[in-house]
Amino acid sequence: MTQMPSLGHPVYRDMPTTIFEQMSARARETGAINLGQGFPEGPGPRDVLQAAADALLTRSSQYPPMPGLAELRGAVAAHYARHQGLDLSPQEVIVTSGATEAIAASLLALVRPDDEVLMLAPLYDAYLPLVERAGGVAKVVKLTPPDWRVTRDALEAAITPRTRILLMNNPVNPTGIVLRDAELALLAELCVAHDLIALCDEVWEQTVYDGIPHRPLIGFPGMRDRTVKIGSAGKIFSVTGWKVGWMCAAPPIATLLGRAHQFLTFTTPPGLQWAVAEGLDYPDTWFDAQRDAYQASRDRLAAGLQAAGYVVCPSGATWFLSIDLPASGIALDDVTFCNRIIDEAGVAAIPISAFYPEEPVTHLVRLCFSKTDETLDQAIGRLAAFRATLG
Repeated sequence: MTQMPSLGHPVYRDMPTTIFEQMSARARETGAINLGQGFPEGPGPRDVLQAAADALLTRSSQYPPMPGLAELRGAVAAHYARHQGLDLSPQEVIVTSGATEAIAASLLALVRPDDEVLMLAPLYDAYLPLVERAGGVAKVVKLTPPDWRVTRDALEAAITPRTRILLMNNPVNPTGIVLRDAELALLAELCVAHDLIALCDEVWEQTVYDGIPHRPLIGFPGMRDRTVKIGSAGKIFSVTGWKVGWMCAAPPIATLLGRAHQFLTFTTPPGLQWAVAEGLDYPDTWFDAQRDAYQASRDRLAAGLQAAGYVVCPSGATWFLSIDLPASGIALDDVTFCNRIIDEAGVAAIPISAFYPEEPVTHLVRLCFSKTDETLDQAIGRLAAFRATLG
């Protein structure tokens, strides 16, 4: 009898379900408060939703252009000019079905077989399988708490003549760190020196707190023509299920990105594109108010956890903060802690070790604060009660 070969590509065949879906599934099964997967509570801002409803009812629902509606491409360029001082043209913007598709299209378009892709861990879990499926070789530089510093020695030790791509996230999920200007300047310097293309996952660019500005790598010297800047309407407008994103790059790179994109999702729902285009033109006060609300949620969760005896790590961006287990007097690793609080406290969280492909940090746990005050207060109460049981 002929033995059948193993089914499927090994990158995906042997891959487990993501930690985010695992924890969210357990939260649904147990009724736990889900502070694991990163999405806000509620339907989203009313004005953005109304713009989408109006577009769905009054405008075309047929295929929009493959690179995206002209209105949205222009709105993205104008938004970045106003908020980040960039000089992008609409032709340098390609609309995608979420930022993850933009990352996939960028890697498929730019990674050649055996090209090395430099990444900074902890990292978004999609990066590694996408790099490997594109035929690339991951070179992971491990960052460590509490400062998560990017250093010249670590980067130069990882770069070889085969290194072609830097894939990075800033602001950083899961740590909530905003890369410092000196670190960004170092990354830009090394990209220029080693002729690297930077793929910059900047989906958290509008959720930066405490008056700290977002500095896009594409704006640093030498980076304008060697950077892909990736953004997300889902994060900017708190509508993660819309899956509207974009990638911005100089024309020679943008052409390649478009060729990969056309055979992935090809296009993105036009009603959502019109709504996002309208939203990107909202006044600065709209974005300031949303940022202030998330910062208040961060502070509420941090204060409640600290009062309950947890040590909270600083978070300057994203929708996440982390607790330090040993500093909190908790003799559990992050996975054990997360499993126990689902069953014993009714709260779901994410172990930071899930963001490392190897040699993980195992003493930090990520919690999502983009929830209502009521939900946060309930979660704080449950986690306080659990902390008390540990002595």
